[in-house]
Amino acid sequence: MIKTGKYITGVYPGTFDPVTKGHLHLIQRASRLVDRLIVGVADNARKNPLFSHEERVDLLRADIETMKEKGCEIEVRSFDKLLVHFARDVNSFCIFRGLRAVSDFEYEFQMTGMNAKLDPEIETVFLMAADKWQFVSASFVKEICSMGGDIEEFVTPRVAEKLRQKFQK
Repeated sequence: MIKTGKYITGVYPGTFDPVTKGHLHLIQRASRLVDRLIVGVADNARKNPLFSHEERVDLLRADIETMKEKGCEIEVRSFDKLLVHFARDVNSFCIFRGLRAVSDFEYEFQMTGMNAKLDPEIETVFLMAADKWQFVSASFVKEICSMGGDIEEFVTPRVAEKLRQKFQK
């Protein structure tokens, strides 16, 4: 990272239902680009998450705590407001978003445009998913687990166990 003399806080938002190794890889990469990274867990009931908000926050915190390479301080916070308002609340002018495929780009392009209208001072930085994680999504992981498939490659052991418990009920 080029040091500008500024203390830069970045935000990486998501639902994280559940957090995947792809998410963790992007968090790790984003942490190398800022002085502090806030991972914002959206409390959005309209997405009908499998895990409660508290469970998602706890799983993410536990996985980040065991992350080996962190480029900066990483903090997990909840939010239930517009992303640009959350970014302002944590003094961030940089939002990180992950892109896996062209289908992600269209949605992210629209969201970035709207966020720029709402707060033109906040920049969105896109990080391309590594080849290894381009096809991994939380939705696919949940579907595979619900049908008894092996998800160990896509999530941490803690998350895999919690997913299996959810689908055994």
